[in-house]
Amino acid sequence: MNQESMENPQVTHWQPLQEVLGTTHPFFKQCLFLEGFDISSNIYAIVGDYISLIDPGNDYTAFLQLFEKGYKPTDIKKIVITHGHPEHAMGILELFRYPSIQQEKDLEIFFTETSPESLVELVREFGCKITQVQNGDVLDLSGFQLEVIHTPGHTMDSICLYHASTKSIFTGDTVIPHAVASPDSTAGGRADYYLLSLRILMNMGIKHLLPGDGLPVAHEAQNVLEGSYAGAIKQIIGLKTPWLDGASQLAQKGYLAEAAFCCDIELKEDPNNLKALELKASCLSDMGRFEEAYKIFDRLSKEIGSYTFATMGKGYSLLGMGRYKEAIMQFNKILKKNPAHKMAKIYKGIALYLSGKQEEALRIDEFKEEFVARFVKEMEKGAQERRQDIQ
Repeated sequence: MNQESMENPQVTHWQPLQEVLGTTHPFFKQCLFLEGFDISSNIYAIVGDYISLIDPGNDYTAFLQLFEKGYKPTDIKKIVITHGHPEHAMGILELFRYPSIQQEKDLEIFFTETSPESLVELVREFGCKITQVQNGDVLDLSGFQLEVIHTPGHTMDSICLYHASTKSIFTGDTVIPHAVASPDSTAGGRADYYLLSLRILMNMGIKHLLPGDGLPVAHEAQNVLEGSYAGAIKQIIGLKTPWLDGASQLAQKGYLAEAAFCCDIELKEDPNNLKALELKASCLSDMGRFEEAYKIFDRLSKEIGSYTFATMGKGYSLLGMGRYKEAIMQFNKILKKNPAHKMAKIYKGIALYLSGKQEEALRIDEFKEEFVARFVKEMEKGAQERRQDIQ
């Protein structure tokens, strides 16, 4: 046995998640886990008055082992597919082989509207009940409530299932410990969707990770999620690209949250990296996270002194927070040193206008020109929309 196998022993038989995670809770006691290998994913079986499967895998021996524990094929009533890849879904065919299931056909299979049509049609022809799920649906699986989180990226139909009371999540291939699943373009996978899905999961306060591949992770789900997020970013910027260079690339492409994340990694190494601080502050400001941005811009202005970039950033952030008088003070600082600074004039005009001083704002030619241009543009847009409605 190699060192990696010793550190990560494979679970070769069904076990309660309570034993795998070392965490006591009725849900973990009643949820069985079988680790997948090669052509099969992990399989989870929630046991109550009936059995619910999360991914039936692709291993014909899995159900033989389950039924050797005293359960019957017809105990399985519900199956949720996290996505349509064969190693996660084709175990359905193994269940269809059992005569008792063929006779009763008392199976409910949960898909999304973007699940592979060939797989859905196969289930429909067999005679199973098909339920289409979408983001936010709450499923009753063997007496436990799990929320559907649509997480497109690896595939378009990828979903996760969240158990709120234990803060646990079944992730399929959306999140895998020590690995990152690449977007599968043949199944609608997209890198931008993947990043958004990971961002959503990172903000949920998840504690326990129950992946489709690899062993479940107790208590450290956030670290795994952040590692997957970093890995997905590296897939875009390149494995050898420095984090700060990657942040610049991402910001230019509009991936502002990811750019800020890269800056954070850089700042862990060097908390005083001015370029990382500048870029992060700009990204936060453009995302509307004005209070966070202001703190960084304020730090930059204090450390560098009369730095126009930082002063402008402070003014813009204050403007976004609705603190118009303070914003005007920042723009005035810039205009005192450079009376011709166009953007400072425009933003000062916006701050004056929003604070109720419209006449004073319109005396600033640069703001007036910008204001009128936008007004005309909006009028033209409205006229075009009305013409389209008439047609």
